[in-house]
Amino acid sequence: MIEYLIDGPLWYFSLAVFAIGVVWQLLAILFRRRPRDLSVARGAAAPGALRTLFSRFWPHREIAGQITLPLVAGYLFHLGLFALLFFAAPHVVFLEENLLGFGWAPMPHWAFIVSAQAAFLGLILLWLRRIMNPVSRLLSTWDDHVAAILTFVVMLTGCFALLEGATALRLLHRFTVELWLIYFPFSALMHTFTFIPSRALTGAWFGRRGIDA
Repeated sequence: MIEYLIDGPLWYFSLAVFAIGVVWQLLAILFRRRPRDLSVARGAAAPGALRTLFSRFWPHREIAGQITLPLVAGYLFHLGLFALLFFAAPHVVFLEENLLGFGWAPMPHWAFIVSAQAAFLGLILLWLRRIMNPVSRLLSTWDDHVAAILTFVVMLTGCFALLEGATALRLLHRFTVELWLIYFPFSALMHTFTFIPSRALTGAWFGRRGIDA
């Protein structure tokens, strides 16, 4: 009964909540009413949007030395998690059989180990900084902590689920993934999708005012 619920109705429900929630949030951002800008344009918005979108992947050299830890940890976590999500062998098979209908070559086992270690290390370092750095701790909300802990649990149960024949561990991992999908659109995890329009809108604002930032 539990296996049927997790593999069936709960999976489809969580996937629907995730998809509808993400689309709804993005549409709300794109079509949000904004006050009309009456200022005289001093530059073009589109180049500013593109410049800001790509330039923010690396900090300005004036502050780069001050944020080395979160910068390195952020790239370790996000790149490691991306590799795990889309190139770990079990995920490639799952995506092919359940969502996409086609697959691609998974990464070798050694690359999986490296990616998992990078993702875990980056996430732990980011969370430790969040609770230990006075400024980060002050700016953090309960949602930031829940998102980090839930992501950690999903990754951890995913490692447990690699034990072949352990149906209970596989179901535990899938259940945590479903909780993660349901929570995703209403949490800080939405930055996965919103960072692009956010950067673009900020860059367009800068570009229109002739600000090179």
